[in-house]
Amino acid sequence: KQWYQRRVRGMSITSMKDKVILTFFNKGSEVEQFTVTHNTEHCSCGKLSWVIRFEEKTFMVRFANEKSVKECKEVLSELQKIESRSKFRERTEESSATQYFQFYGYLSQQQNMLQDYVRTSTFQRAILDNHGDFVGKVVLDVGAGSGILSFFAVQAGAKHVYAVEGSHMADHCRELIRHNKYQDKITVIHGMIEEVELPEEVDTIVSEPMGYMLYNERMLETYIYARKWLKKGGKMFPSTGTLYLAPFSDESLFQEVCNKANFWYQTFFYGVDLSNLRQEAYDEYFKQPIVDTFDPRHLVAKPIKHTTNFMTDSESSLRDIHIDFTFYPHAAAQVHGIAFWFDVAFEGSQKTVFLSTSPSEPLTHWYQVRCLMGTPLFARPGQPIIGSVTLTSNKRQSYDVKLKMHLAGSSETITNVLDLKNPYFRYTGSVPVPPGNQTASPSDTYWDNAAAASTTQLTQPAYNGATTAAAAAAGYTQNYTKAYPASPNPYTALYEEGYN
Repeated sequence: KQWYQRRVRGMSITSMKDKVILTFFNKGSEVEQFTVTHNTEHCSCGKLSWVIRFEEKTFMVRFANEKSVKECKEVLSELQKIESRSKFRERTEESSATQYFQFYGYLSQQQNMLQDYVRTSTFQRAILDNHGDFVGKVVLDVGAGSGILSFFAVQAGAKHVYAVEGSHMADHCRELIRHNKYQDKITVIHGMIEEVELPEEVDTIVSEPMGYMLYNERMLETYIYARKWLKKGGKMFPSTGTLYLAPFSDESLFQEVCNKANFWYQTFFYGVDLSNLRQEAYDEYFKQPIVDTFDPRHLVAKPIKHTTNFMTDSESSLRDIHIDFTFYPHAAAQVHGIAFWFDVAFEGSQKTVFLSTSPSEPLTHWYQVRCLMGTPLFARPGQPIIGSVTLTSNKRQSYDVKLKMHLAGSSETITNVLDLKNPYFRYTGSVPVPPGNQTASPSDTYWDNAAAASTTQLTQPAYNGATTAAAAAAGYTQNYTKAYPASPNPYTALYEEGYN
């Protein structure tokens, strides 16, 4: 750091929406001008002086009287409050933000994401296969975490990467960069993209901003906000996100959740009657989205989709998301709710790559999400299921999910409101096949396929050259009885006769 020493005769303060312009004068002429934001450090020094530190220069401003000091302090202190009014903090409860950054500050959580082979490999392939969007380019990594996407950008030939990370994982990211000798290629900026300043605009933005059901955690708004630093014609990886939804039938899941609530039916639990809370428990369990995976055959109709374009859509478009739907069941079924998953597309200059969380694709750490209704609907083949899904953002970095649907020709409408912040993590490591889908004997099918795949006929071999099964059995019994002495047990003869 260096002290900027110059005697001036005056200073003007121009207060703007999110910054203050300090202009220094000497004998009526402007000497120099500086911009102060909420990130600029400053403090008082004695009664008449104020210290302001920039990246390369530090000023000590001496005022003529205490009144002037007070006026300057009020302006700069008001500017400091902008931190609490940044777009991120405006939409986020302080307790939620603290928990969020603490969670992503753990190496174990970063490991969970890094070890998601589908996720990490797809990001690397999308970046390397579109090296034209990175070679010699300046790149911004939003929510960099461990910095893995920054490393991929450098592998693809990036000139420089700014890795912005809000949690203390930024410290570990710096250590990895230093250990891999990329200090001249990657600069870590500890802070939120809504509150930091970059030295320059960027050519490409990379990020992994998707949460459960695509929109959970509301990081997509942060990702879109980062476009303020993107040059005209720049690229974003990923470029679009598509949420898919379809009705599903899963009686086992429905009964499982009902049975959890039935715990509260007990009238003598350690001498206490719990039954008056059963309805409240039932409602609570059905407000939890189910995070797990499932066999696609649980879906009773073709999905519909809702796409968000990260290159063009606004942040405000993600605050309330409304999706109308009409589904046409392909078979008669009890409809228990709506299933959700998402794809994102990396639309590079050379190639488009997709990352999918579909139940038909290899599993990722996002799984799929299913939202149950408290009362199922019985739908006949082709009978339209009409309704809507509304995602309403909240300050807990998540959404309230309102489902509404009814059957065509019926006046009954069922609804449910679920809390995406409080899901039920159900994944057990197995994906049961929905019952009733076999149209042939599974046992016969298995052995027929095994026989077809084998070059040896699966038949019982003859015993000691016998030409018939009866002769083989007789020979086996004879050999068996010769090998062992006669038993006084009266059941021996019956046993041998029965075996023969």
